[in-house]
Amino acid sequence: MVAVILAGGAGTRMGNLCAEIPKPMVKICGKPILQHQVEALKKEGITDFIFIVGHLSQVIENYFSNGKNLGVNISYYRETVPLGTGGALTKLKLNEDFLLCNGDLIFDFSLQKMLGFHKEKRALITAFAHPNSHPYDSDLLETDDNFCITQIIPKTNRNKDFANLCNAGIHIVSPLAIPKISEEAKLDFNKDIVSPLVKQSKVFAYKSAEYVKDMGTPERLEQVTHDISKGFVAAKNITNPQKAVFLDRDGTINIHKGFITSADEMELIAGAAQAINRIHSLGYLAIIITNQPVIARGECSEEELKNIHNRLEALLGKDGAYVDAIYCCPHHPDKGFPGERSELKIDCDCRKPKPGMILKAQKDFNIDLKKSYMVGDSERDILAAKNAGCTAVYIGEQKYDKNVLSFTSLYEFSEHLKETVEL
Repeated sequence: MVAVILAGGAGTRMGNLCAEIPKPMVKICGKPILQHQVEALKKEGITDFIFIVGHLSQVIENYFSNGKNLGVNISYYRETVPLGTGGALTKLKLNEDFLLCNGDLIFDFSLQKMLGFHKEKRALITAFAHPNSHPYDSDLLETDDNFCITQIIPKTNRNKDFANLCNAGIHIVSPLAIPKISEEAKLDFNKDIVSPLVKQSKVFAYKSAEYVKDMGTPERLEQVTHDISKGFVAAKNITNPQKAVFLDRDGTINIHKGFITSADEMELIAGAAQAINRIHSLGYLAIIITNQPVIARGECSEEELKNIHNRLEALLGKDGAYVDAIYCCPHHPDKGFPGERSELKIDCDCRKPKPGMILKAQKDFNIDLKKSYMVGDSERDILAAKNAGCTAVYIGEQKYDKNVLSFTSLYEFSEHLKETVEL
């Protein structure tokens, strides 16, 4: 597979850092971003690269030459006039699926796992998708249950709450997706290539919690520098066992108001978003594990539950926080509720205190449960943690018992976790 890297960015948001070099040549921990990308992809088996260059291209070419010093092959497509993020792709004449990456990203992910998904879905384009800490500054993706992208929501057009699922800037692309254009033409990859195929149900979202972050602002540059130095970037590759903090929802992240049946009832507990940020900063996944019997009882539809969780993700996003996934049990074993749904009135394996949701997340994210926590405000959460084999954490005004870690809030637990990790 060939990796095509869009390396012509001028870096206007980076100020003086990009005054004399293109943005992909900004150094992080002693190496240009492009070199981090080449080394990460070489580890995944890619040895052939095409750099699409324009602004200050000689800086890139002088540094990398043909790539032999890194053990790879690098060729260049030089734009004499700016062709946007998609124009040059019409001139590459590639015959096989290729990887397309923005040149301002730091990443480490399992290419084989993403490629397997791409082939399984028979996609023309597969987008690497993830929640991030700045969803209001990112294009969001809406998908169906098969991960087929149904809508791309621009950051400038948000008339309702959406799930925090962002386009990370990495794609696997079939040559069949690229328009046949003889002359040079300026094209926007998302607008002119991806969007028409979305309407044909040919574009899929590969959702992953692996590390992909852009360094398009000085603040993000500082963050990725920290993450590389701490070893978080490589550790996030899903081939490595992950550690997680599983989170109950009501009473742990949002204010407990009984059974929530409307998005308007969703309200974050003070400090919850900051706690989740700290959990991520320590290298843990943050995954919600929630019983929602309101579905089985007929008090809330799946669509409204989706709206509730979209509101939750939107509220977290406003505070620069996100969760990696939400697992929900819609079942309820007791009968006798008006409007109840008989098909969901079962004794399932996923309803806490059973560990089904945690075990599903463990499989999806390759989680080491012995290094993970389950945090909640009820006995069901504590028992679910014990049944799954992770450390139980109780949130409440009173201690649970001497054998269970107890804190008054998720924020207080995050402070304890920080002290533990730093020890």
